[in-house]
Amino acid sequence: MAVHEIQVIAQEVRQCTLCALHQGRTHAVPGEGPADARVIFIGEGPGFHEDRQGRPFVGQAGKYLDELLAIAGFQRSEVFIANVVKCRPPKNRDPQPDEVATCTRAYLFRQIEAINPRVIVTLGRFSMGLYLPGEKISRIHGQPRTVNGRLLVPMLHPAAALHQQQNRPLIEEDFRRLPEIIARAEQEAAAKTAQDDKEPPLEQLSMF
Repeated sequence: MAVHEIQVIAQEVRQCTLCALHQGRTHAVPGEGPADARVIFIGEGPGFHEDRQGRPFVGQAGKYLDELLAIAGFQRSEVFIANVVKCRPPKNRDPQPDEVATCTRAYLFRQIEAINPRVIVTLGRFSMGLYLPGEKISRIHGQPRTVNGRLLVPMLHPAAALHQQQNRPLIEEDFRRLPEIIARAEQEAAAKTAQDDKEPPLEQLSMF
């Protein structure tokens, strides 16, 4: 079911004309990864190379993301990678609020619902802002919190480390801690499930 839904959404994204961003695109970028991924990584939007190839994180930031995933013990094929907006904003400008609202409602939130991941890792301030509006990424990066029943881990965007070298140790340390964060979340989820299973059923009210 999830596989089919992800394929349906991807096809809709490739044909999308819901906002003005479609006018300048070469290819829309639906996102990619397994439909049963435990972890979703959400970036901001496609750049030049992503627009050309129709795939997320294939430029310099994408190569660095692959390195970061390896630091965390993941292969790219194990996680789902998406963006807040699915088409490249002109000249890589910031996505506008209406573009973010349209694209997330139409596609991203449906992808998350279909995949139902245990953990969402936001990359940069735009994806973090979907869940933690008003927070500063420089202050809370790498600090997990539960939002709407899922574990959310806000991270610096890989491009931030490429543009400012002082950010590189910060983001690499955050990714190094990611397996421990995920393992703890899964243990807590398993413990809660076990506790729920132990709860005695409500006794039927006697009619006498």
